[in-house]
Amino acid sequence: MPASAGRHLAPELPEPGPAPTRTPVSLAGKPVRTAPPSVQASGQPEQLKGVRRNMARVMAEAHANVVPTTLVDDADLHAWIGKQDITARLVRAIVVACKTVPALNAWFDGKNLTRTLHQHVDIGIAVDTEDGLFVPALRNADVLDGAGIRAAIKRLRTTVEDRSIPASELSGYTISLSNFGMFAGRYATPVVVPPTVAIIGAGKLSHDVVAVIGGIEVHRRMPLSLTFDHRACTGGEAARFLKAMLDDLALPN
Repeated sequence: MPASAGRHLAPELPEPGPAPTRTPVSLAGKPVRTAPPSVQASGQPEQLKGVRRNMARVMAEAHANVVPTTLVDDADLHAWIGKQDITARLVRAIVVACKTVPALNAWFDGKNLTRTLHQHVDIGIAVDTEDGLFVPALRNADVLDGAGIRAAIKRLRTTVEDRSIPASELSGYTISLSNFGMFAGRYATPVVVPPTVAIIGAGKLSHDVVAVIGGIEVHRRMPLSLTFDHRACTGGEAARFLKAMLDDLALPN
């Protein structure tokens, strides 16, 4: 018997062929990138100016000087009666929460470790534009009714859009609101800009399945994100603030 009998012979490997070449379409017939990964994207650097330059500076300073923490929850709007002004309800809920937990309606000086609590509520309303972010102040929100809130916000947006808003209207607010849900997004970690200690982010409304006694229901709900400077207030204070907002937004009107 030959010596090789009973031994397993290794399979013959195919001869290496030419390396595969890139083609403008994939096997599925869709276009693909043909440039190798080492080729850098081209573009012309552009110096930031005006509003965007100031926004970059403010955001960098805020990031360096604030100790942020974010709480999130969903406001149940199922009990609302008829069509209501969502922004006005948000502003009212913030005012109620500020009265319930004043620690978040405050300014904080990190260098001197001093805190200033405010009796009035001036809300900075974030307004997104092509030139960058503006945050005009909705003054005395605690004494405005729904119609007054809507009229004041309309005036602020108009003056931002036509760039007639004075610099004094872009500072001095005691707490902030970012209603980013008008575009997209449920939750966020908005940036707290000193000297304020808190900002509320309102996400996109949705219809969610919720458990109720005896079964399930579909409720309209609003995601809320509360970011606060943990040097200036405790987690318990922030949670009670958010709870006060949730309770007010749950009211029928």
